[in-house]
Amino acid sequence: VQLVESGGGLVQPGGSLKLSCTASGFRLDYLAIAWFRQAPGKERERVSCISSHDGSTYYADSVKGRFTISRYNAKNTVYLQMNNLKPEDTAVYYCASEDLALSCGVYSEVDFGSWGQGTQVTVSS
Repeated sequence: VQLVESGGGLVQPGGSLKLSCTASGFRLDYLAIAWFRQAPGKERERVSCISSHDGSTYYADSVKGRFTISRYNAKNTVYLQMNNLKPEDTAVYYCASEDLALSCGVYSEVDFGSWGQGTQVTVSS
């Protein structure tokens, strides 16, 4: 089981980035996928997730209306489209996966067993 994130970078406030989480060794559409982020000196925060069984999604209040999570099963990839980025979105973003029975929004960081290495997102002028 391997997850690889990509798409991070430096962007100005108000800009957009699209993060990708690609899996090898298993099919992502069978699993719940979550995006977490960790800023320097802060705890890891759950940003968004998408469930496997019903496709339900969850967004943290801080990103609602700006971020969108989606699956592209043909590429075994989950995306996080991030629009109207703010300096407080600066963090290392991680994707994580797990076989979860309920909608992903009820689970926390400790429930996800497979993690990628992270990709840096920096929002600065």
